[in-house]
Amino acid sequence: MNVRAAAANVLFQVVDKGKSLSTVLPEAQQSIRPRDHALLQEICYGTLRYLPRLESTANQLMDKPLKGKQRVFHHLILVGLYQLSFMRIPPHAAVGETVEGTKDLKGPRLRGLINAVLRNYQRNQSQLDQQAVSHDAGKYGHPNWLLNLLKTSYPQHWQAIIDANNQKAPMWLRVNRRHHTREQYLALLDAEEIEYHVHPEASDAIKLLTPRDVYSLPGFEQGWVSVQDAAAQLSVDYLNPRDNELILDCCAAPGGKTAHILEHTHNTKVVAIDADEFRLRRVNENLARLELEAEVICGDARTPEAWWDGEKFDRILLDAPCSATGVIRRHPDIKWLRRAQDIESLATLQSEILDAMWQQLKAGGTLVYATCSITPQENRQQVSNFLARTADAKLVDSDPQAPGRQILPGEEDMDGFYYAVLVKQA
Repeated sequence: MNVRAAAANVLFQVVDKGKSLSTVLPEAQQSIRPRDHALLQEICYGTLRYLPRLESTANQLMDKPLKGKQRVFHHLILVGLYQLSFMRIPPHAAVGETVEGTKDLKGPRLRGLINAVLRNYQRNQSQLDQQAVSHDAGKYGHPNWLLNLLKTSYPQHWQAIIDANNQKAPMWLRVNRRHHTREQYLALLDAEEIEYHVHPEASDAIKLLTPRDVYSLPGFEQGWVSVQDAAAQLSVDYLNPRDNELILDCCAAPGGKTAHILEHTHNTKVVAIDADEFRLRRVNENLARLELEAEVICGDARTPEAWWDGEKFDRILLDAPCSATGVIRRHPDIKWLRRAQDIESLATLQSEILDAMWQQLKAGGTLVYATCSITPQENRQQVSNFLARTADAKLVDSDPQAPGRQILPGEEDMDGFYYAVLVKQA
């Protein structure tokens, strides 16, 4: 299939149908040549990063919007505009290949329209670009509700957060210490002349200066290393798992944190639970590659009595369902799939899970509450409310007036993440 046509269809499924990019993109890659996978990803990610700007330009160039069955061709125009605006593809090739995409999308009669729109943009690019960034959504590449939330929550940092969100995410590795120390694995990278940067806090984390195919990494297939952002790797430091414990990884898919706990311990039983049966397959796949074992359960974290009748846990890692506003650079579709009202409903779900999980924790046990969000409602406000209603909960290593640690996107080149450590008093 024509790559631009495939990209237009992906964008249509995400923007118009509300589907996740991480679900739709792999399916689309099956319809194109393997050598074009990276190009498809670049076009889809980039168009979603700059969606309002591209939409504004498209609307300026058309007499009337494309609707109904023609909507996918609207997204084909956005694909063409993104290439002309942000990619190094020669303009004649970008226009020609985009116009050719009408064949696979079964709309050859729209060839003339799409060609005219893209040629018109080339002639008037400077003026159109200025118009496209004359409003906040176009200038910053974020919906207005999210911009307002960031400005209110982080008046000193909102622009830095937006800049980080609009960057390409780096490739962080997690060294499996069952096989190597980080220093030993760095020697393997040196031998392959692979450039890197080590994280000053996350002791297993290595950032590659240039992302690469995982199968080109020393020992990836043997489980020597995994891909995981440094902020997510900090979960094992806050949880501080010990040998011979019973540990619950709640909302565990895709299993990176489950594996990390096991890599740090011996004779420890880890139970990994998630409500999404499809995503639990990834947990099992990751454990199999790393040759690790955990008890993997599909269940609703709000009703543990339905899936667990064993003893209470020494430690619980609760990586709660959230808005994922801290990982927008990895998932730019989040900006367009989330709505302002989602934050309140997610906060309610989080509080229900937190209360249920607290009952599964032993006296003296540790619960780490984590999200990949940066909204106060899901993080510091959530923990403050929990502490106010839970007499036997004690906050550890942070100020009760500003509980937990909020990592903002781009800090040490990490994703946005939140952690709070809670101990259950006897």
